[in-house]
Amino acid sequence: MDFENKIVVVTGGAYGIGQCICEEFEKAGAKICIIDLRDNPYFKGDLADKQTLERFAEKVIADYGHVDYLINNAAPASCGIASASYEDFEYALKVGVTAPFYLSKLFMPYFGKGASIVNISSSRDRMSQPQTESYTSAKSGIAALTHALAISLAGKVRVNSISPGWIDTAYKIYEGADAIQQPAGRVGNPLDIANMVLFLCSDKAGFITGENICIDGGMTKQMIYHDDYGWSLAVKG
Repeated sequence: MDFENKIVVVTGGAYGIGQCICEEFEKAGAKICIIDLRDNPYFKGDLADKQTLERFAEKVIADYGHVDYLINNAAPASCGIASASYEDFEYALKVGVTAPFYLSKLFMPYFGKGASIVNISSSRDRMSQPQTESYTSAKSGIAALTHALAISLAGKVRVNSISPGWIDTAYKIYEGADAIQQPAGRVGNPLDIANMVLFLCSDKAGFITGENICIDGGMTKQMIYHDDYGWSLAVKG
């Protein structure tokens, strides 16, 4: 896939999945605009802050004049009902849902022909662990935001989302129960997500919009009971 001189905005692009997305686009010839709290070559800033988002968008447009692809990847904090304050929960939603919405709005007049937005959700948009309310809510929110934007931006921008499952950003190879509980036979890595991001932005995905694609090795389809796939329930007395 050729993305020569395409302008790609990636939130949370300084680490993990976001960094891998940036690297793959760069290999394909694209120019990358990152916003992240971590140090990065383009723009360091807090996605929860409205004025920061506006300054970032102004810089992108001043530098390049348009945007081809917006990848809303930045991860919200995960905290649960037992310990999270009102402010904690609100902050997670600002990073995970409000920022993707507002960046889409800020860039709306500047999207180029064939533009695409890809939102990174999570398989937690449909399943949970205890004490993860902020993260789960934000990821569910961005999945719903995806199909709403796809309709509002129809004919101008295709909008899709990806729900990663267990993705190990260190590319560790897992064996035993961790691997075999997943129908694909392994834990995922950032390339599994980056490859789909590039596909969804390409002309090959020109008839796909408003969709959520779960990339989790089949884990959310696998029912696991006691003594299945190497897992046993240990009850603490």
